[in-house]
Amino acid sequence: MTISQDYNDFCTALEKIYPPSESKNITDWVFEVVTGKTKSERRRDEGRHKNPQSDVLSADQGHILKKYLNQLLQHTPVQYVLGESYFYKRRFYVNEHVLIPRPETEELVEWIINEIKQSDHWKNTTILDIGTGSGCIPIVLKKEVPDSIVHALDVSSDALKVARKNASDLKAEIDFSEVNFLDEDQWKKFKTFDIVVSNPPYIPITESAKLDKNVTDFEPALALFVEDNDPFIFYEKISRFAQTHLSSDGKIFVEVHEEYADHVKTIFEKNGFAAFIRKDIYGKERMIKAQFP
Repeated sequence: MTISQDYNDFCTALEKIYPPSESKNITDWVFEVVTGKTKSERRRDEGRHKNPQSDVLSADQGHILKKYLNQLLQHTPVQYVLGESYFYKRRFYVNEHVLIPRPETEELVEWIINEIKQSDHWKNTTILDIGTGSGCIPIVLKKEVPDSIVHALDVSSDALKVARKNASDLKAEIDFSEVNFLDEDQWKKFKTFDIVVSNPPYIPITESAKLDKNVTDFEPALALFVEDNDPFIFYEKISRFAQTHLSSDGKIFVEVHEEYADHVKTIFEKNGFAAFIRKDIYGKERMIKAQFP
């Protein structure tokens, strides 16, 4: 069986649980990883082969493909199957201990980068990322703003192992700390920062039934969900932390639930900040910037 035939069979199998376009995208990604060649490179090679039967997968590649397909058909996200995800044009290692980076978080990072570079005092900007997960936010900020001094924290030691690996792989100098941010006594170890950023847990547990199986069954609940009786706890804590740990002209950037942006904005305003909501490319209110008036 040729690689082209294997590709078609793989894609058809995925259509049992994914729409055709998504099945195709996943198959392209898997075959690029397994063969080491992009789709265009595989097509070019097929055209060069006079004997199509010579264009076949090795036994090892076939075994890996079968393993990947079995995992995907169990709804395992392709990022966890392959152990990689792309964020801001960079490859990040991911596993079940960290969230898969999302495009809307890229927009949040882009906003921060632009704000820093437009500032008159952007040299040696101090940054803190709260709940770093894979480390995608602080690593990209450090790579895009090399003069910045970047700190990141998480409550999960397993997540921090992933973040440290990514920082090492991408050669980004980040100061990581294992901290339970909800414990205010642990704030004493931190000084002030020019930028505080967070994509905290913000989905009420009762909304878990609305999410796809490949999210609820595989991504870490600790990084996704908050208790229904206190769904805004992280924003309350961030706003209180920033009262004493944000520089006078500093800024806070957070990702928010699209249905609760106004509520989060009010939390920051009640704690003495001017707050601004920003929509993502889909027109959803997903980001907030806050700063001292």
